[in-house]
Amino acid sequence: MSQISILSTKTLSAEQRQIFLDSNFDLLEQDFIEVKNNVFELNSINTNLIFSSQNAVLSLMEQSGWEILKSKPVFCVGIKTKDLLELNGFKVDVYMDYASELAEIITLIYNKESYTFLSGNLRRETLPSALKNAGITFNEIEVYQTSLAPFKISAEEKFDGILFFSPSAVESYLTNNKIKNEVCFCIGTTTASALEAKKIKQIITPEIPTIEDVIEGVIEYYK
Repeated sequence: MSQISILSTKTLSAEQRQIFLDSNFDLLEQDFIEVKNNVFELNSINTNLIFSSQNAVLSLMEQSGWEILKSKPVFCVGIKTKDLLELNGFKVDVYMDYASELAEIITLIYNKESYTFLSGNLRRETLPSALKNAGITFNEIEVYQTSLAPFKISAEEKFDGILFFSPSAVESYLTNNKIKNEVCFCIGTTTASALEAKKIKQIITPEIPTIEDVIEGVIEYYK
């Protein structure tokens, strides 16, 4: 059997890469998006903090005096975001796998609170719209910027599967490349929807939206 070839549209960690190597997969990694942290003020922060990505946490921790916010309750999207927050001394009151789930919890149960949403420039409207429609007090600070980094893959390269971790990566990849017969492994339903919108049929999404679960899904699929 020939070696399975996988393209990851972001650089993986050494541990994540090793899983593919241990399974004798051929892996190519290429970052299709770039993230740049903004400088921002911490003087308009409400009672509770909302994070929908690890990037927002990392950006906050670059700001002067960020430690003062560790006493505030936190609501976040994703187990990895939760882990990063707790590792750095925050107390996460609520975390959900998807923004839509977090929005539902906040609007149903925690709707008398005030919030500051630390977000990126390409964030979805899911959370802000839900909070606005429910009349919840919140403000939003754009703490990082995501930009597309399109890259043309050589015509010589042939992949069995492609890993996507955000709708932006899907958009960036399709700027200069086409998806033909490759199986697309997506981190979550929002990323999968971006592919479905392009009429891509072969899409696999894990139950839990983490990079490790995506990789596990790849290994299982090709066993």
